[in-house]
Amino acid sequence: MSSTAVATAVKELAPAFAGRLIQPVDALFNDARMVHNGLIDRKPALIAQCRGVADIADAVKLARKLRLEIAVRGGGHNVAGRGTIDGGLLIELSLMKGVHVDPGKRVARVEGGALWREVNRETQVHGLATTGGIIGSTGVAGLTLGGGLGWLMAKHGMALDNVLSVEVVTADGTVRRAAADENPDLFWAVRGGGGNFGVVASFEFQLHPVGPMITGGLVAHPIERAKDVLRFFRETTRTLPDEMMMVAGLVTGPDGTTKLAALVAGHFGSLEDGAAATLPIKQFGQPIMDVIGPMPYTAINSMLDASTPRGARNYWKSHFLDDLSDAAIDTLIDRAMRAPSPMCQLLLEHFHGKATRVPPSETAYALRSPGYNMLVLGQWTNPADDAKGLAWSRDSYAAMQPHVSAKRYLNYMGEDEGDTVLGSVYGPNLARLRQVKAKFDPENVFHMNVNIKP
Repeated sequence: MSSTAVATAVKELAPAFAGRLIQPVDALFNDARMVHNGLIDRKPALIAQCRGVADIADAVKLARKLRLEIAVRGGGHNVAGRGTIDGGLLIELSLMKGVHVDPGKRVARVEGGALWREVNRETQVHGLATTGGIIGSTGVAGLTLGGGLGWLMAKHGMALDNVLSVEVVTADGTVRRAAADENPDLFWAVRGGGGNFGVVASFEFQLHPVGPMITGGLVAHPIERAKDVLRFFRETTRTLPDEMMMVAGLVTGPDGTTKLAALVAGHFGSLEDGAAATLPIKQFGQPIMDVIGPMPYTAINSMLDASTPRGARNYWKSHFLDDLSDAAIDTLIDRAMRAPSPMCQLLLEHFHGKATRVPPSETAYALRSPGYNMLVLGQWTNPADDAKGLAWSRDSYAAMQPHVSAKRYLNYMGEDEGDTVLGSVYGPNLARLRQVKAKFDPENVFHMNVNIKP
């Protein structure tokens, strides 16, 4: 598509478009095209910064008219860079951040460009929350559509388990509401199917009483104690109450050199129960750092933000472990010691509680087993380190293959992982997802994702 044709189409649409239509010649273009991952550098032919649902619908129709491929960006956190595109039309939702809370009904209406820290800020005014991300700068839309693990998932299910309805613009530019009582097949599919079925303009979430003060934080031990720490993590997670979530990490300390074995915990019951539940973590071994205690719920959701700064170069690989064997622990420690950058991390996110008690067929999202989501988080800042960072991430992931299950979590899929992972992500739900895709997007317009072909 020539730049002249795009410019002509923009000129025709601009008078009615409430947001911004940004072309490569415009001053805003370079900032508007960037995503969180600095390793991704793509240049759309046009960026449609939408301000409302009508803008989204017009942007979809414009892309179809110009025969441009479509990418959609909410928060821009997708590590694979699927929230941008070379030579296509980027539908960008950062102007759509509305969060409207009904405390009486315990419901929030959230627009597709909102970040989780923005949602938490509004809902916590009323002492309410819903399952959101571990990192506060994560976008609501991408996280939710792909599953939505977060601090509250053991108590209240995945983020998508708390979705009551969505407003979605499908491939023909039609605005549809999807809920249990309207377009139920589409509602089933968007809860786990990623961006395969359209652009979600807004979500309606169920909220729950949480906080405003909870018990949470981090303890860290010297890397020399990592085997004991991860064994303790394994034993502790076998009996965690629904009110509590834990993450273990092999990381580097703030000084940039000291390698650590860290345990991060959050308890979302009473402060008294939280103190009792986290006491064994605080008393285990001799931690060199202990910041577990009462904190605002909003603080635990931003506590790890500094570890994933915008613009850093990221390459992630992830798989699910049904159990954390001693051999798996040994492999993780070995790989941590080989990390080429102090920003590289190996993380274990524990799954239990309500998130694992939902039948896999109830939503498109099928990862409903207790266990550990293993994330190889390769991260660095210098482009000269790309080869080392990529090699460490891939080699670490390969080294863990003898210890993983068949299951995988959609939101951590890398840009070099496509159709081949669908079975491990969706299991028995894949055939039904293909049927819904054929109904709402028969031409596979929305394919800049872990793609489900109709």
